[in-house]
Amino acid sequence: MNFIQKTAATILGHSGSKAGPSVHHFLFHSPALNRDVAYDAYLPAGYDPADGQQYPLVLFNDGQDLPRMHFADILENLASDKKVQAFLAIGIHTSERRIREYGTARQADYKGRGDLAPKYTHFILKELMPQMHEQFQISRKAADTAFAGFSLGGLSALDIAWAHPEVFGAAGVFSGSHWWRSSAVRPDDPDADRIMHDIVQKVTKFDKNQRFWFQCGTLDEEEDRNNNGIIDSIDDTIDLIRALREKGIPEKNIRYLEIENGRHEPGTWGEAMPDFLGWVFAKK
Repeated sequence: MNFIQKTAATILGHSGSKAGPSVHHFLFHSPALNRDVAYDAYLPAGYDPADGQQYPLVLFNDGQDLPRMHFADILENLASDKKVQAFLAIGIHTSERRIREYGTARQADYKGRGDLAPKYTHFILKELMPQMHEQFQISRKAADTAFAGFSLGGLSALDIAWAHPEVFGAAGVFSGSHWWRSSAVRPDDPDADRIMHDIVQKVTKFDKNQRFWFQCGTLDEEEDRNNNGIIDSIDDTIDLIRALREKGIPEKNIRYLEIENGRHEPGTWGEAMPDFLGWVFAKK
């Protein structure tokens, strides 16, 4: 195994309880990224690798921000309510190359940002996911596997999940950077050239069973490039949802949560987190 457990659960401030998770910190060396990648594993109460149970899994980009959202407490509350399945959560820490590794694998944006997104995609699919299956008792079913993220990390998670429905049955996007563009804003057509929208519209092979959860806050930003009175983050998200519907993704497989006075910050994302996890991992 090419990972090491670097710190104990108690160092992360949550050693687990009857209902809550235990939290463990690991380092994993990625040949694709040529760096060590830190990740936190949130294991459900009662997790026993010897009992043969296969757990659903959710990955998070920008996993270093999950403690700021009181993520372990959120998991404990959800477990206490008994409305969701027991699942594993993995928070993948980013690095100083975040603006290069996150983005869309098809192409970088018009400023060259996201140029390492293809390598990050390889890391997720060919390095991290096999490691997760070796290290933890998790389901191999796409329907039991989700990928989520925040801001640019949300765009990255959506891009990878959309391109690989055989691995990820659901995507969660908190304040997603759907403005990611192939060229600068054109005054005559300010909504043109959004890369993720173009990817969704032009793809010919996709899975109508995939599920998509989106969140925006009404105070996510102030920009309104098309001057329609709606901030760009909400406009871009709603337009992307429209594109998914036009491809034939069923209404029941798309959820949009808009938080009044919600901001582009972990506090708002923590507020939205129970809705995401409750929707993706609701008990059947």
